[in-house]
Amino acid sequence: MARLPRLSVRGLYFLGLGVAMFVGAVIGGRTDVLFIGAVLIMVPVVAVFAVLIHPIRLRVTRVFRPSIVAAGADAIVSVQLRNLGSRPLYGTSWRDVIDDGLTAPPGTLLPALDRYTPGAEGGPDTATLEYTLTPSQRGIYGVGPVIISRSDPFGMASNERRIGEPHDLIVTPRITILPGNGISLASGDGVMHELLRHINPNSDELIAREYRPGDPLRRVNWPATARHGEIMVRQEEQRSNPEARIILDTTLSGHQPQGELGFDPDQRHIQAFELAIEMVASIGIHLMSAGFLLQLIETGPSQLSPSTQGESGGLAGGTPSLFTYPGGDRGLLEGLASVVPIGIPDPDGESNMSWSVASSATRITPIPTFAVLVDPDGDETVRLAAFRARAKPAIAFVLETVKRSAVEQLEGAGWTCIPLRSPRDIAEAWERVQRERGGYGVS
Repeated sequence: MARLPRLSVRGLYFLGLGVAMFVGAVIGGRTDVLFIGAVLIMVPVVAVFAVLIHPIRLRVTRVFRPSIVAAGADAIVSVQLRNLGSRPLYGTSWRDVIDDGLTAPPGTLLPALDRYTPGAEGGPDTATLEYTLTPSQRGIYGVGPVIISRSDPFGMASNERRIGEPHDLIVTPRITILPGNGISLASGDGVMHELLRHINPNSDELIAREYRPGDPLRRVNWPATARHGEIMVRQEEQRSNPEARIILDTTLSGHQPQGELGFDPDQRHIQAFELAIEMVASIGIHLMSAGFLLQLIETGPSQLSPSTQGESGGLAGGTPSLFTYPGGDRGLLEGLASVVPIGIPDPDGESNMSWSVASSATRITPIPTFAVLVDPDGDETVRLAAFRARAKPAIAFVLETVKRSAVEQLEGAGWTCIPLRSPRDIAEAWERVQRERGGYGVS
């Protein structure tokens, strides 16, 4: 897409001076001055046509290295431009259009490109240009299209053309490496299963049962036979991943005006939400690396799995998003890159939650649960307190925007509340989990 040509300061000066001389010559009857004025007017006009006559035809290919980058890390943007025109291209400059939040490099001179030659790329009709972006915050940023700027030889006029399509650069949250390996988060048989998997990950877990007619003798478990006084055989048990759960406060309902469908968080809540995202990413990667199947519940409508959610969030009985190795780490980080606070009320959430907890108390085994809270309101705090029946242990990381009354209510329901103030506190907060929940063996 091309824009209309623009006159430079020099071109405007020539045009203005030419018009003044032309008008003065007409009034004063000066033929010589009239001719000079006409020439001064024609020069910028011809320059405008000059930058329009020859169209620019380029093919743009853009690659990010790495394809997904963490906040604070460098991403190299490689842009390949190939001239598809029948004329050489020279005397042009280029720059990328980049979304707000990233610092765009200034426009630079484009190397001369020869006329198009059929065949593989990389010849004299192709140029590969690179620059570095360092995103400071997570998100999905549009990079592109390329803007090609052409000027006439005298610098009187210029023309810009947008070429190519924008590409998304995915910037994931920062990750803090947490201490421990997470194996003993599970309880009972789950601990043994996890220990077996980490000691000998390539072997199947074995249990002993009584001998049945038809069992091959090679499967006889002689140590178990000696202990039980009857013939016992080995039986392979299918391995399963222990589960853990993270609850992310995405509604910031304590900050949202009552009854409004949308809201605008202040800077304090925005910073707290970004810290919550970093905490969720760090815990999630830590748990998956230890072999856990991760459930992630958003208090608002799901942004990580929008196709599987209704209008209610996970606390209202919705299906959580599931992540596990291999591939789950990338899926989690990519999803968290675009999660934003959602100020949508859930009037039916309390009744749905009551049904969910009541019906699940008898048939769902509590699993390790970590809530990362930004600013829950009274109703959401009640739902979280009721959710305690499904959590063992129940750990809540509370940011400084959480009201004291909410913390007291959660602690009264059996949650262990740990304050979180800055990214520097993430590892220390996790160590505190280990100290305070030593009875559960959190690591």
